Amino acid sequence: MPNIAKAGLSVIIAAAILGALSDALLNIFPWGINASIWIALLVLGVIVVSHQTRIDLKGGGRWLLLPSIGFAALIAWRGSSTLQVTNCLAVLILLAIAAVRSRAGQLRIAGLMEFLAAQWNAIMNATFGAFAVLLNVNIWKAAAPNRPGRFSAVGRGLLIALPLLILFGSLFAAADAIFEHWINSLFQWDFNAIVRHSVWIGFWAWITIGFLRQIFLMPLSTETRVDKTPAVTLGNIEIGTVLGLLNALFLMFVIIQFRYLFGGVDLIRESISLTYAEYARRGFFELVTVAALVLPMLLAMHYLIRREDRHMRQSTQCVPSGQQTFRVLAAILIALLFVIMFSALMRMKLYQDEFGLTELRVYTTAFMFWIAIVCVWFIQTVLRNQRDRFAFGALAAGMLVLIALNAINPDDLIVRVNAKRVNAPIITRAFDAHYATTLSSDAVPALIEALPSMSSFAQCEIATDLLHDWPVPDQVDWRTWNWSRIQAWWAVHDHQVYLQQVACP
Repeated sequence: MPNIAKAGLSVIIAAAILGALSDALLNIFPWGINASIWIALLVLGVIVVSHQTRIDLKGGGRWLLLPSIGFAALIAWRGSSTLQVTNCLAVLILLAIAAVRSRAGQLRIAGLMEFLAAQWNAIMNATFGAFAVLLNVNIWKAAAPNRPGRFSAVGRGLLIALPLLILFGSLFAAADAIFEHWINSLFQWDFNAIVRHSVWIGFWAWITIGFLRQIFLMPLSTETRVDKTPAVTLGNIEIGTVLGLLNALFLMFVIIQFRYLFGGVDLIRESISLTYAEYARRGFFELVTVAALVLPMLLAMHYLIRREDRHMRQSTQCVPSGQQTFRVLAAILIALLFVIMFSALMRMKLYQDEFGLTELRVYTTAFMFWIAIVCVWFIQTVLRNQRDRFAFGALAAGMLVLIALNAINPDDLIVRVNAKRVNAPIITRAFDAHYATTLSSDAVPALIEALPSMSSFAQCEIATDLLHDWPVPDQVDWRTWNWSRIQAWWAVHDHQVYLQQVACP
C-alpha cells in the first residue's frame, strides 16, 4: 500500500485541477457537451491518481466508470429536461457505486443494501470527506518532505523581488502607453465575479475530493459477509398467511379485470358511473403504485424468512419450509401482478386514445416495463436462492430502460402520436397545441413536420412559439453544444418562411 499522505496529496491536486476545469466547462447553462467532457476528465483523473499512487483498481466497480461517461454524453444528445435530470442521476449512481467498488469487490453479487449504502457513502463523502483530507497534517507534510526551509526561502525571494517589480514596472508604464493600459487592466478586478468563480471552483473541488477519497483513501473492508438473522423473522405459517391472503385479493381483482377488459366500453358504462376515459385514468396510476410496491414487499419478506427455513434442504423436510412456501406463493403473486400490469397498460391505451400522450404517461409506462423486467429477474435470482445477484440486475435493467428512452425520444414520440389524432371526429381528440409548445427541443422537428395537418388555430400558436423560442442564435458557446437544440434551431431556420406565414399576426 503506498504512503497514504502522498496519495492524499495526489487527491488534493487532482481535485484542484478538476475544480478549475469545472469553472471553465460547467459554469454555463444549459449543459451540453461540457458535462460529458468534465465527467471524462474526472474518470481520467481517477486513472492518473491510480497510476501515480500505484493504487490498483481491481474491483468490479471500475467497469462503471466508462458507462458514466456514456450517460453524461446523453446530456449532449437529448434536450428533454426530464431525460437530462435522469441521465445526470444515472451518472451519479454509477459513480457512487464505482467509488465504493473500484479497488476491490464484485458488482454482480452485491446486495441491495450495499448499493444503497454506496449512495449514502457518496453523499457523506461529497459533504464531509474533504474535511478529513484537508485537515490531515501528514498530507501537507508530504508536500515538502525533508525541506523545511523551502517555503521560507521562497517568501524571502518574493519580498526582495516585490519592490524591484514595482520600480521597473512603473518606469515601463511611464515609457509606453500600451504597457500602462495593460498594467492598469490587471488591477481592475470584479470582486463579485472573483467570489462567484471561487465558490464554483471550491464547490466542485470539494465534492471531487470526497469522491476520490472514497476510492483511494478509505480503508478496504476486511469483513466477510455474514448472512445475519434479522431481529424479527417469519416462519412458514406467517408467510403462508400473508402471501395467501394477498394472492386471494389479487386474484379477485384479476377476475374482475378479465370481465371488464374483454367486455368493452358498453359493459363499463353500464356497470359504473364513469366514462371510459375516467375509468382508465382512475385506474392506471393506482395499478402502477401496486406494481411498484409488490417487489419491495416480497424482498422484505424474503429477508425476514427464518434462517433455518431459508437454507433447509428438501431431503430433510417433513413440512414445507418457509422458503418453499415463499417461492410458490411469491411466484403466483408475480404471475397475478403481470396480469395487473397488463390491465394498467390497457387502461393507458384507453386513456391515450381519448387524450393522447404526455410525458407523465410515457415515463410511467416505461417504469412499468422496468418493473416487469425486474419481476422476471426476481424469479431468476431471489426465488432460486441467489438474492445477492438481484440488485445488480435490477440496476442494469434500469440503465437499459433509460438508454431505450433516450433512443425513443419521448417528446418526439408524443408529438407524432398526438398529431395522428388531429383528424379524429370527436372534439376531445384535437391536437393540444398549448401542451406541445411546452415540450423540449426534441419535439421541434416533429412539430414542424406535423404542422400542415393541424387546424389554423394550432398552427398559429405553435408557429409563433417556435419562432420565438428557437431562432438560430447569433453566437453559441461550444460548451453548451447539444444535438437536439442544434436540430431545433436549423429546423426552424429552414422553415422560417412557412412558419412566418402561419404564425399569429
